[in-house]
Amino acid sequence: MYLQPQKCRDVRPKAPAAQAAQAQGIPRDRGAQIHPSVAICAQSGGRGPSVALAPSEKRGNIMLDIKITRTAAPKAKPEDESKLGFGKIFTDHMFVMNYTAGQGWHDARIVPYAPFQLDPATAVLHYAQEIFEGMKAYRTADGTIQLFRPDCNAKRMQDSADRLCIPPIPEDDYIQAVKALVDVERDWVPHTDGASLYIRPFVFATDVSLGVHASKEYIFCIICSPSGAYYAEGINPVRIYVEDDYIRAAPGLTGFTKCGGNYAASIKAGELAEEQGYAQVLWLDGVEKKYVEEVGSMNIMFKIDGKVYTAATVGTVLPGVTRRSCIELLKDWGYEVIEGKLAIADVMAAARAGKLEEVFGTGTAAVVSPVKELVWKGEHAYIGDGKIGPVTQKLYDTMTGMQWGRLPDTKGWIVPVEKVY
Repeated sequence: MYLQPQKCRDVRPKAPAAQAAQAQGIPRDRGAQIHPSVAICAQSGGRGPSVALAPSEKRGNIMLDIKITRTAAPKAKPEDESKLGFGKIFTDHMFVMNYTAGQGWHDARIVPYAPFQLDPATAVLHYAQEIFEGMKAYRTADGTIQLFRPDCNAKRMQDSADRLCIPPIPEDDYIQAVKALVDVERDWVPHTDGASLYIRPFVFATDVSLGVHASKEYIFCIICSPSGAYYAEGINPVRIYVEDDYIRAAPGLTGFTKCGGNYAASIKAGELAEEQGYAQVLWLDGVEKKYVEEVGSMNIMFKIDGKVYTAATVGTVLPGVTRRSCIELLKDWGYEVIEGKLAIADVMAAARAGKLEEVFGTGTAAVVSPVKELVWKGEHAYIGDGKIGPVTQKLYDTMTGMQWGRLPDTKGWIVPVEKVY
């Protein structure tokens, strides 16, 4: 049973229109893809990929008209899902939509996966005006394909777009595009427990100009990558280096967005930490360099003397969907969650006093990532007995249970992807 998502409008087509297709004499015996709201379907007649048109229907908003061109040369799907890795294999198709000033977003389509041809002077290559999201599609035991809180990703992309002067993607359009592509690529969603189809929506500026200004043209694209289980060999807590030289973000900049520049600027510190044997860096604030903010590219939480602390999302911290979900669950379970400033000195003092009970990162890829050791200015803080803590484990089990359909969706977070293409 699925509850209606709390903050996600249902953009599913509701009225089949096969009769409309038949009334127009459209054949259905040569591979045509008929969407429930279809009025027209074009055929290749065996001379190339099939094409489907999904006209909009009005339900308080106008849905995208998504044209589907299927590949004539499907790729072989991975035989061993235990070797998928992350972000190395890509599916047969991608969603693409263009933006032109004065016209808005237009020409929504699903086409065979292929490179973009870009002029060397394309704006994104020089001034990095781009944003992206990260989410997953999950296959349940009964074969259902489902998403986790896609409305949150859609809203966050709008916030990122606003900061980067990029025209926003309407929330309903974003969700419809994701669902359509996942539906077309549903055979690529892994069957192995813990594996999923990673979904990467992104927008980039395509003006051909070396002037520093907001572009007048953009491309919105979504690609998918079957990815293996993050914890294929069990959840092993990691060692973290507290970075007090480099910073990730500062007030007034882009820390709350998902833009590539944030990640590019974080690589240097991460590489240095790895050279010293640490899995990632714990970022401090960019002004006083004393308050904890994020760990690597994840949000981070600290359970100290029974209370859970995490940095507030007030401009320098990414408002993670997993972070938000963990906070809601923790409050449901009776924990006090404090969103605000937490000094690294206080974290280390809590460790010395034996009150630092659990530390864990939160994010789409791992869900939660437990921490067993922090090092700051030469002092080491050891958390628990080096194993995942009970609250961290409960969060992981609950979140993944809902995502893969092993537990009922009591929060209305799950959005099924119906088979319509």
